Amino acid sequence: MHIILLHNRDHDLLEDDPGREAREDVVRVAESLAHALSRDGVNAEPLAIEGDKLDFVEALRFLQPDLVVNLCESLAADSRGEMAVPCLLDALGLPYTGSSALSLGLALHKPKAKDILRAHGVSTPASFLVKKREDALAVDLPWPLIVKPAREDASVGMDFDSVVTERSALVRACESVLRTFHQPALVEQFIPGREVYVPLLGNNPRQALPLTEIHFGRAFDNRPNIVSYRAKWEEASPEYRDSPTGPCRLDAVQEARCIQTALEAFAALDCQDYGRVDLRVSPEGVPYVIDINPNCDLHPGAGFAKAAQAAGMDYAALASRIVEVAIERTHGNPHARKKGPGAARRADPANRNLLAGGAGLRHRAG
Repeated sequence: MHIILLHNRDHDLLEDDPGREAREDVVRVAESLAHALSRDGVNAEPLAIEGDKLDFVEALRFLQPDLVVNLCESLAADSRGEMAVPCLLDALGLPYTGSSALSLGLALHKPKAKDILRAHGVSTPASFLVKKREDALAVDLPWPLIVKPAREDASVGMDFDSVVTERSALVRACESVLRTFHQPALVEQFIPGREVYVPLLGNNPRQALPLTEIHFGRAFDNRPNIVSYRAKWEEASPEYRDSPTGPCRLDAVQEARCIQTALEAFAALDCQDYGRVDLRVSPEGVPYVIDINPNCDLHPGAGFAKAAQAAGMDYAALASRIVEVAIERTHGNPHARKKGPGAARRADPANRNLLAGGAGLRHRAG
């Protein structure tokens, strides 16, 4: 079986990239998954989308892999390009892991995602979209509030100043998002309480892996308990050190409520295969969806893999299960797929090496 792990490599494309660490992490995820999958007759190798180049399309057409593990979170350092990759894979007729272009696009467009959640009766914090400075003056929501970019993920654009308790701070936070990210600012009611993650795996049936929770430590004393960008990515920061992901201890009723909310949110956006739903659980026990991550971090040290480990699934087993889930969904046996002309060409090492040099493909012996 031949698997391509398609990922973006665009972390050095921008001179001042507020999401550089998150983009750089995808490269390491691809390498880790390739190592985990390359055994028992499986040849798994990363294929990078280099910067703003699109020659990966020809590489995939040439190779005709049995499956593409789609890890792309941006194109040309623009997160909006994430949804273009499944479109191209569909056009090539290649099966892939993870959610469709529509689901990825909806999840990334936070205001639209929240509209859909509300329409399906899924609890999510009240919100207001700020497209220009003057809009911030019209926000009429209960304080405190949290301000975030409307079309980013991975905590990009989030810091302690994102949580505000009065109008002038709200205006400053919105102006910062508008100026830095050139996109609207999403203003949400800030839900105090616990931050709980529900990892989901599979389609029919879809199961929740053991829930995890962010445990906020001393760096968050007298500060908002949020997973800021520093807390998520900057390993040398006090916020990173004092916000570990660990087991979530809820009573059976509360846990079931969180899982049901996550499943409803995932289904509302028509997500598939795997992903994570982030919740804030209020002191009254109400779980609110604050984010849906259909293309969540699959690094062996990240929360999804830790949850799988808690369920008795090591990293290699998790990688294999993600592949199996995608195969089950596409109702196809990859070993029986009808091969195009690329199948014969990829058997020629000379052709493979030429392709690797031209399209960023790094061969890993399987």
